[in-house]
Amino acid sequence: MGTDGLLIIDKPQGMTSAGVVRIVKRRLQCKTGHLGTLDPFATGVLPVCVGEGTKIAQFLSVATKTYTGTIRLGRQTDTGDLTGTVINTAPVPPIAHEQLAGLEQQLRGDVAQIPPMYSAIKHHGTPLYKLARRGIEVERQPRQIHIDTLNLTAQGESAVAFSLSCSKGTYVRALAEQIGVSLGTVAHLEALRRTRFGAFSIEQALTLDAIEQTGVPVIGLREALSHLREIRVDEAAERRARQGYKPVLATITGGEQDEAAKLVGPTGELAAVIVSDRYCRWRFARVFT
Repeated sequence: MGTDGLLIIDKPQGMTSAGVVRIVKRRLQCKTGHLGTLDPFATGVLPVCVGEGTKIAQFLSVATKTYTGTIRLGRQTDTGDLTGTVINTAPVPPIAHEQLAGLEQQLRGDVAQIPPMYSAIKHHGTPLYKLARRGIEVERQPRQIHIDTLNLTAQGESAVAFSLSCSKGTYVRALAEQIGVSLGTVAHLEALRRTRFGAFSIEQALTLDAIEQTGVPVIGLREALSHLREIRVDEAAERRARQGYKPVLATITGGEQDEAAKLVGPTGELAAVIVSDRYCRWRFARVFT
């Protein structure tokens, strides 16, 4: 079994993303890291880089993510989710289908979102969540996010089920609170499940129990980067690319500004990832031994 690439894990509820990485590392005995942190209460797709796969994280982290979940109306928590302390309650007015349809339309596209205090964003070097735990709230600048799809469905009188496809950097907890305010009440995120991370879906995901078994299917480096253009090179160029020999890049033409591409040898093995600058000149971003 190769241990260079990605494992797609179905993260269980109640476990941190770092906890998942520790289990995978113990099982495979190699360098590991994860993409796209999921809060402990959330479940679903958590890509884990293993071996040389840790070198490609930067080319995967910008992927669009898809979620399903539930928003509980009428109660606001300090964390914005079900793990927090209730800090405010409000009546829940009747929810009309037309209201939800209007919200779906309003929130799609480019949206300015203020990050929650319970987040890892740093303020003068200190993560916001550490300040929040001390009862300190600071001003946060809005961030531009993009929502591709949003579907809202009333569940009873005080909950809304949703499915969502969004850009990197989207805080679903903050979106849940915003939806509550738009519906004339307060809200928090009650359940969250990530069903897709870029090209990787929940159907591919392994349970942690499966990691303890033999034959764990690792997605290889080349397949994991299937969204990047592939440039074939001969055996001599592949060998030099693996050594980071810069002159080999002078023979590669046709790059676009800020493009990332794969260099693949005659046997189909990934030799390097290269990126072009604003003048379309290539440089090595990662090389693989």
